[in-house]
Amino acid sequence: MIVVDVNVLAYLFIDGPQTSEVEALYDRDPEWAAPLLWRSEWRSILAGYLRRGDVDRSTAVQLSDAAGRILHGREYPVEHEAVLDIVLASDLSAYDAEYVATARALGVPLFTYDARVVDAVPEVARRP
Repeated sequence: MIVVDVNVLAYLFIDGPQTSEVEALYDRDPEWAAPLLWRSEWRSILAGYLRRGDVDRSTAVQLSDAAGRILHGREYPVEHEAVLDIVLASDLSAYDAEYVATARALGVPLFTYDARVVDAVPEVARRP
């Protein structure tokens, strides 16, 4: 099992420069996990695609359903104390800290393309 941030998840479903790398990551370890926050962040990504006309509503719903299946049973609440401790010890946002806290609680790595996260917690975070 691994924790992935929402951008890694997005590249699994939306073609981009990192899609092949993310697909290889999924092939190596298909048990992906995330904090519950991923759903709101995913909807925000899809909202941008909808507004730009890159996807239609039906496709956005299908993408949401598919992403939900990937993380089904591996979506976790996060202890607010853990998030606040990470925020105090770094310059990470509370959003980023939720992913870090989830990875730490599960004892697994966090995969992200966010260099700030990798730099702040290299013992947990890495690029795909």
